[in-house]
Amino acid sequence: MNKTSLKTKDWFKDRGYLHLSNQIKVKDRLKVELYVSNPKLIQRHRFSPFILKQTTTRRFKYSDELERRSHKAVDDKGNIISNAKVRPIMYATHIDAHIYSYYSHKKIQPAYEAYLKKNEVLDQSVTAYRQIPSDDGIRYKYNVDFAKDVFDEIKSRDNCAVLAFDIKNFFPTLNHKQLKKIWGFIVGTKSLPKDHYAIYKSITNYSYFYYDDLRKRRKGHLDEKKIAKLKNEGKFQFFEDYNDFKDSGIQVYKNQAIQEGHIAGIPQGLPISAMLANLYMLPFDESIVENLVQKRNCYYRRYSDDLVVVCNTEEIDEVEAFVNQAIAKIKLTISPAKTEKFLFKRVNDTLKCHKLHKDKIVPNAYLQYLGFDFYGDKVLIKSANVSRFYREMKESIRMKSKRVEAVQKKYLRQDAIIYKRKLYRLYSFKGIQSRDLPANKVVYKQGKLVNKKFTRRYRGNFIKYAYRASEIMEAPEIKRQLRRHFIILKKYLQKFDFDNVHKVK
Repeated sequence: MNKTSLKTKDWFKDRGYLHLSNQIKVKDRLKVELYVSNPKLIQRHRFSPFILKQTTTRRFKYSDELERRSHKAVDDKGNIISNAKVRPIMYATHIDAHIYSYYSHKKIQPAYEAYLKKNEVLDQSVTAYRQIPSDDGIRYKYNVDFAKDVFDEIKSRDNCAVLAFDIKNFFPTLNHKQLKKIWGFIVGTKSLPKDHYAIYKSITNYSYFYYDDLRKRRKGHLDEKKIAKLKNEGKFQFFEDYNDFKDSGIQVYKNQAIQEGHIAGIPQGLPISAMLANLYMLPFDESIVENLVQKRNCYYRRYSDDLVVVCNTEEIDEVEAFVNQAIAKIKLTISPAKTEKFLFKRVNDTLKCHKLHKDKIVPNAYLQYLGFDFYGDKVLIKSANVSRFYREMKESIRMKSKRVEAVQKKYLRQDAIIYKRKLYRLYSFKGIQSRDLPANKVVYKQGKLVNKKFTRRYRGNFIKYAYRASEIMEAPEIKRQLRRHFIILKKYLQKFDFDNVHKVK
């Protein structure tokens, strides 16, 4: 197999979520393509408000002794409150999403890739949201490969310094004029073509409403019976039409994020968001490559808003200062609290990581990058990701236990049977093989709703990802990190009164 056999991502995607307008099925692809590829139609297209869903991620921080602990905050009254990271993800209506996807894949990405290919070092430095073939040409690289490239570079240098940067509030602070300027530059026009400008306006001067508001039935915003009735009519959407939505009383908000006295930011989660993020960072990437990589022999990689620079130990302060100056030129800010500095030194023929923390050199540290902890002599999966895997495993078992209890009460049954096969597939080594699984979905056909059976491709679980990472990284310690996962799964099953789970006394 050669590189030409790799499949490129398709711009068209069958999206399953409900929105203000009906879902668009695969059978309508040609009709949609004729619409989204017509610049005159896009110029006049009326984009709809986005749905905003907020996801939370548990944060961890280091104490002065560099011990990791859950990141909590204390309010004015002394109460401990959660300080989890909230990520606002926005969803466009199906037709809007197809427009964003088409322009991202067919109009902007090819021009951006062609520009990067003019400079090999620049092309290698930007890794996120791109399809970069692996060395063997069999697959595309992903975060494991990109992390390994950085770790291998550090190993090859022996004694070196590493700076890890994180851009503060990346998507919400993107400057609109800066985005418009670089967008026009990449597509080869002084000002944006009218169709591109319509899209630009839709993701800078956008409106949205909260999914939580939509689902608060006590306020009368969402009529479940009406949704069921619409589905029976073949309309997989929340409301009959836009006027029906306006009459619902749901509050619609406008983008009001202010940066340096101007409205700023673009939505995160749209099919075009990642592409525009890379586009926006182009002047910064070029500056780092020219001034640090080519002139100072530094090593630079950027994965979205995560930046890593490897340099000589004595240049660490100069490199940090230049990165902060370069990012300020594109009207962004590096988060000082998240800037980390490391020294890698070979001690007794073993590479070790030391962290620079408050002017102190702390030994036995690790560089955290793209979901991995790099100690110099070993690589492990980020401990927070492993913890999340076990939390999800236990939560899934608890939920299934509640369902079993509900069935017992409803049907007055004595037996408590849990279907272990699915749990094993999701949370153990028994689920590492790809396979086709039976599935079904409700579709509208010949004037009525029918249950359509199909097969979906199951591509593996977290354990498969870990085993694959262990192989790519050439790090057997990753497998050892999860060697007890099946024992933990079976022991947790024994905490519940399942009749088909053998308990060890």
